[in-house]
Amino acid sequence: MAEVKRKRGESFEGLLRRFSRKVQESGRILQAKKIRFHAKPSSKNATRGLALRREQLREKREYLIKTGQATEEDFRSRRRRPGRR
Repeated sequence: MAEVKRKRGESFEGLLRRFSRKVQESGRILQAKKIRFHAKPSSKNATRGLALRREQLREKREYLIKTGQATEEDFRSRRRRPGRR
């Protein structure tokens, strides 16, 4: 952790600015972001399974559009909310 001591006659804003600069230079923020947004590597089987699922959904969507049971807009207008699966 970056440690900064207040100098005589220094304002709080000046102290905060020095502290922020120290933290930025230490690289702690970059390290925290790397940890926070790190995605675990998936196995080959999981990757293949997801690819097969996407392919099946694409084929099903194309079939429904060809047979007239659905339109392209039916699939485009849907949006998932972030954080939901």
